[in-house]
Amino acid sequence: MEWLLDTINLAAIEKGVRDLPLAGVTSNPTIVRREGKVDDFFEHLRQIRRLIGDERTLHVQAVGQTTAGILADAHRIMTEVDSATYIKIPTNAAGLAAMKQLKAEGGHVTATAIYSEFQGRLAIAAGADYLAPYVNRMVNMNIDANQVIAHLAAQIERDHAATKILAASFHTVQQVNDAFTAGAQAVTMGPELIDQALGTPAINDAVAQFTTDWESLYGEGSTINQLPE
Repeated sequence: MEWLLDTINLAAIEKGVRDLPLAGVTSNPTIVRREGKVDDFFEHLRQIRRLIGDERTLHVQAVGQTTAGILADAHRIMTEVDSATYIKIPTNAAGLAAMKQLKAEGGHVTATAIYSEFQGRLAIAAGADYLAPYVNRMVNMNIDANQVIAHLAAQIERDHAATKILAASFHTVQQVNDAFTAGAQAVTMGPELIDQALGTPAINDAVAQFTTDWESLYGEGSTINQLPE
């Protein structure tokens, strides 16, 4: 089970590395636009790599619309950041051709913009390391996202493929839970959704009650560590 952050915000990434069992970071042009244009895009990506270290994965979207354009983006990203970066490639005809070539070169591929089992099966066959089905977008299109994930997970198992499902595009915490239940090995979500999940009033109320109960026995402001030996 892998948890990734879908952001390029350095403060959020630093906090995620410090506080969470974080497996990596993902980004795309929409995420970049929300954060605002950075003066040096590649230096920003290098800063993210320095924050997450070599043990976590970094996924960066290619924006070329032809196979040649996608591969040119991929090679530039890998040169400017590192060859371990996963290149996010849309799962269309041009993208599938780019996936095959990049994998033949030894590169890492995350197949994106997946809305159907058909796309996912083709990406598995093309050798993609990760599939990124867009959960909430599928829900908005009246597509059963969990069924798509479950069927792709079954295909991966039948093929004994090394591909993992990296579910993306979440609107609710329940969608994240459902994606894991359906067979996703990884999810990527914005920091705000994690904050929402961990900051529910019920959790805060429980913590406050524990403190109240402890202090009623051992005094206000006391902790377990302050007990006499």
